[in-house]
Amino acid sequence: MDLMSSTSILPLLLGCLGIFGIYQLLQRMRTKVYVQNTVVVITGATSGLGRECAKVFHAAGAKLVLCGRNVEALEELTRELTASHTSQKQTHKPYTVTFDLADTGATVAAAAEILQCFGYVDVLINNAGISYRGTITDTTVDVDKRVMETNYFGPIALTKALLPSMIKRRQGHIVTISSIQGKISIPFRSASVDKNTAQGRSPAEVAQDVLAAVGKKKKDVIVADLLPSLAIYLRTLAPGLFFSIMAIRARKERKSKNS
Repeated sequence: MDLMSSTSILPLLLGCLGIFGIYQLLQRMRTKVYVQNTVVVITGATSGLGRECAKVFHAAGAKLVLCGRNVEALEELTRELTASHTSQKQTHKPYTVTFDLADTGATVAAAAEILQCFGYVDVLINNAGISYRGTITDTTVDVDKRVMETNYFGPIALTKALLPSMIKRRQGHIVTISSIQGKISIPFRSASVDKNTAQGRSPAEVAQDVLAAVGKKKKDVIVADLLPSLAIYLRTLAPGLFFSIMAIRARKERKSKNS
């Protein structure tokens, strides 16, 4: 009886593994098909995660519009992508648009320039942002305003300016990138969250996750190691314990800062 059970379970397990493998293959093929020839706008494209996203989306065959504040850095990235031969897919020369997200007027004007590149936008990746480290009492209101202009109002203005074209075509994908601090509060990050890092992951690895999430049209993706991920669930399930741990951490950091 035991022998019959084991011999019947083995084919079932192999069959399940085969189905799972086929599913994964189909998902990868779906991602590649969705991204290829898709018009993708990336803000903060000259460094960190934005730069790595530019590389992986370009290699996947997307039509890129790279955005940033530094003209020279954007041109250098464009030359690098154009000269790269890491992909077997047909690639497209990126367009560049230079503007500062903190300037709402310039952002709205940049949206019109972005639409002129290919005539439409399929995917907007709101990646650009600035970070600040300091206590609430040490942070001036001017710093708060600057952070909010760049990290919140700028992306909102750009999204609102590009959204009508997406609605008109009845398709579009808006990606907003933040750090784990968008889910939980961390001591000495009173004014901002660092939008361009993920706990324990390199920008290149995170960029691949962003590509996969866009290809699969996922709604919410958490890219983090075990401890930050557990912190999110702890914040939801046991907020009292979470805030006690954060208070202990804050006291330790203040003590080391003053010593």
